[in-house]
Amino acid sequence: MKSLPNFSPNNKSLLAKHLTEAIFNKLVDKKTKHGFTLIDAIKSGIKNIDSGIGVYAGDVESYSIFKELFEPIIIDYHQIGIESKHKSNLDSSNFKGEHLDSNGEYIISTRIRVGRNIENFPLGTIISKEGRNQIEQMVSKTLLSFSDNLAGKYYPLPKMDKTTEERLVNDHFLFKSGDRFLSAAGLNRDWPEGRGIFHNNEKTFLVWINEEDQLRIISMQKGGDIKMVFDRLIKGIKKIEENISFLYDDYLGYISSCPTNLGTAMRASVHIKLPKLAKNYSLLEKIANDYALQIRGLHGEHSESKSQIFDISNKRRLGITEVTCISDLYNGIAAIINAEKSL
Repeated sequence: MKSLPNFSPNNKSLLAKHLTEAIFNKLVDKKTKHGFTLIDAIKSGIKNIDSGIGVYAGDVESYSIFKELFEPIIIDYHQIGIESKHKSNLDSSNFKGEHLDSNGEYIISTRIRVGRNIENFPLGTIISKEGRNQIEQMVSKTLLSFSDNLAGKYYPLPKMDKTTEERLVNDHFLFKSGDRFLSAAGLNRDWPEGRGIFHNNEKTFLVWINEEDQLRIISMQKGGDIKMVFDRLIKGIKKIEENISFLYDDYLGYISSCPTNLGTAMRASVHIKLPKLAKNYSLLEKIANDYALQIRGLHGEHSESKSQIFDISNKRRLGITEVTCISDLYNGIAAIINAEKSL
């Protein structure tokens, strides 16, 4: 492909919005040290015209080599410039929120995850099979050394028996291939080799290896004790960092293959039952927007809620700290519960 793709008028992606002919011609012959090209970066967005973003990075260098495309997309999505350095705050004691729903009337469960990629490796879009296997071995060895409430078991996907698979599906732990956005970006190559799942014995701490990002580190539990979930997540991250260094940029924060996850790479969410606001969805949307929250269906991204239960999470990730991400969720959910009670 040596000419600007023909974007359909129905294509509302940030790729279609920001990829001009001038930018395309300037970047099309460039490549990173790992051989990643502009065409590699945009192929998912070209194939999937309903993409929201439409671009993926192949390595940390992608964000500088293809800056003329990535930077306006990053600014547009995160609604923030990237002139100042990103600040991280992984001290959970700085978050003071109390339990929002101690009676369990509204919040069904709480889940906080971060994406991480490892220094000195390209990202999942172009990593070799050997590199992916090396990451799996390195990370699983570290996870299996955990003790106390983080101690657990690692399950490699290629060796998984049917009983274990069914249990992990029922626990909503198992990730699968088949996502067309990730497949088009090259993130599902050599499936399922080099992939696996770790969870602790209490099933409240989980790590996915080599899904979209090389690590998805997840803390979760029933109910709405956001602080407890956050505390556990930070403890797990710091334990992993004792042996493994993550890709980090002073301005973009933690590096991810999808630009939406730059910065903190954090998604903090609750599953919440809102029978009254489900009938007054415009009010729910307004509150979510006021607190920079995103509403999804129960089946994750690209799904809608067909019930009274919603998946609500922080939207901001770049230019703010992890504590601010959690505060966005906490303050927004408090306002949503108050609105639900008042209707």
